[in-house]
Amino acid sequence: MTLGKMLEALLLGLLEGGTEFIPVSSTGHLLLATHDLKFETTGKTFEVLSQLGAILGVVVVYFTRLAKVAFAVPYDPAARRFALGIILAFLPAAFAGVLLHNFIKTVLFESPMVIAIALIVGGVILLFVDRVAFNPKYRDAMALPPMTAFGIGLFQCLALVPGVSRSGSTIVGALLLGLDRRAAAEFSFFLAIPTMLGAFTYDLAKNYKNFTMDDGVLVVIGFVAAFCASLVVVRAVLDFVSRNGFAVFGWWRIVVGSAALIGILLTR
Repeated sequence: MTLGKMLEALLLGLLEGGTEFIPVSSTGHLLLATHDLKFETTGKTFEVLSQLGAILGVVVVYFTRLAKVAFAVPYDPAARRFALGIILAFLPAAFAGVLLHNFIKTVLFESPMVIAIALIVGGVILLFVDRVAFNPKYRDAMALPPMTAFGIGLFQCLALVPGVSRSGSTIVGALLLGLDRRAAAEFSFFLAIPTMLGAFTYDLAKNYKNFTMDDGVLVVIGFVAAFCASLVVVRAVLDFVSRNGFAVFGWWRIVVGSAALIGILLTR
């Protein structure tokens, strides 16, 4: 393993942690970047396993609130409702991800054209949604009806297509189902914890036999970088979207997707 490869893992980890919780598709950015850099790990495990670092950042930021809810589950109906909502929201993408795992990793992950188009389409949708004057019914991400949470989970299934964005699909779904901007972003953070932990566990179980020492070193570097970047982003993104909405992320997606699409077409 070269120093250059380790530096690439560091930069890719920062990219993952910096984009995981904003609606621009961290996986799409990561796959386009690894494609351009010709950065490879066994079974493309880096792209999935490094995400756990970003998820750990959310756990650290929300540790006090999450721990309070966890301890209150045995006796507090509100805590049980929140836990049930997260479970229900997690299940659709979990089942779909298991069923479609091989197709996602071997076909969609290898299709830069699909990723670029998904980025552009998702950007247009974000711009449209940002202009809609919603009348939110829910302003607390921890106080949603279970079926509303489940509906958000159905939207998360769209993110199985790389470039769509897990946070983008859940935030848009949450807005359509009555959450305000801040609650939509916050629920997306909470839902990321079981979703990405499940993806990490499943992907590791599928690939650990072929995992090399070099793969492990690169994943650890990416994990740490993603964790550090996510600590900064999670603390900042809620205030940003509350004040400014999602239009900037829509334009970000369109610019990145268009640049990737032009590059793909020029190199064919």
